Amino acid sequence: MSTQMPKSISRRALIAGPAVLALGQGLRAQSSEPLRILLMQDFDEKEIASFVNAVKGRKVEIIKAGSRQEMRAKLPQAEVLFGGIGAADLDYAPKLKWIQAGGAGMEGFDKKVLASPITVTNMARVFAPAIAETAMGLLLSISRGISTYYMPQFYKKQWEPIGTVKSPDHIELAGRTMGIVGMGGIGTEIAKRAHYGFGMKVWATDAKPMPKPDFVDILREPAWFPEMAKQVDVLVSAAPHTAKTEGMFNEAIFRSMKKGAIFIAMSRGKLFDDMALVKVLKEGHLRGAGLDVFPMEPIPANHPIFECNNVVMTPHTSGWGVERQERLVAHFAENIRRYALGEPLLAVVDKVAGY
Repeated sequence: MSTQMPKSISRRALIAGPAVLALGQGLRAQSSEPLRILLMQDFDEKEIASFVNAVKGRKVEIIKAGSRQEMRAKLPQAEVLFGGIGAADLDYAPKLKWIQAGGAGMEGFDKKVLASPITVTNMARVFAPAIAETAMGLLLSISRGISTYYMPQFYKKQWEPIGTVKSPDHIELAGRTMGIVGMGGIGTEIAKRAHYGFGMKVWATDAKPMPKPDFVDILREPAWFPEMAKQVDVLVSAAPHTAKTEGMFNEAIFRSMKKGAIFIAMSRGKLFDDMALVKVLKEGHLRGAGLDVFPMEPIPANHPIFECNNVVMTPHTSGWGVERQERLVAHFAENIRRYALGEPLLAVVDKVAGY
């Protein structure tokens, strides 16, 4: 018997071992009737065609649902679902074997659905390239004084250099150290760009054992996080939201960071304490923060984060773009093909870890 692993199994499935890998196996679709896929997202005709054409030798029937009520009415027919359901919907899903989530984060997924025998896959790594580019954009906006000094001047039609040619108002990233919490898709893509594109040293922590990539100088277990936070010039939040990671970037961590360090939040807002961040930013302990996510979204208009001129934000849009949608469609189509052939699915959610 061959022991060769399928080439496209994800890093996390591979390192987690057979127990996790098996979640995506043995799901060969029954060929006696059409493969019925229920979509809870509005895909265009070209995208739907890619799902239908992913399966050879068997009819694929696409079912659309525009509301929860319509979803429940059509769910009894479905073998595959794109979207999400609640525990109360399980009674309407006697044939459902696989759910493809439309996002990467699983913290909002119903726990009873995760505990069911239904296999769940997510969009891990699909949005990461765009998110990583946004992260570097936010970082450069702060390090080069663009958001803090020059954009405000632009809106006032002013042109006034800040500091001197040798003052620390502008800093270079080359040679500085970035610390990344979470080396999944987002963390990995940010690390590549920081190291290869900007000459930064990269330190990182991850909850799962993995070989250290060439573009990472140090990779250690999560327990090293507090020590790492004290030493880096840029600290990046790229971990999933779990019970262990919620609130991990707290006031103690922010105060332990180097004076003039930068905080970047790209994965989930509930990983950091927003009021603690505001406090250290207003005190001038940190140079600034780049945020694509926030503990409360949308952010209330009276939130004090808007009083911090050393913050640059995007409204949880860092993963958006034409290419992002193309990858999402291709990812789901590939998983449909794998499902029909009984091959291991991509990005199977580890139901114990929660991501």
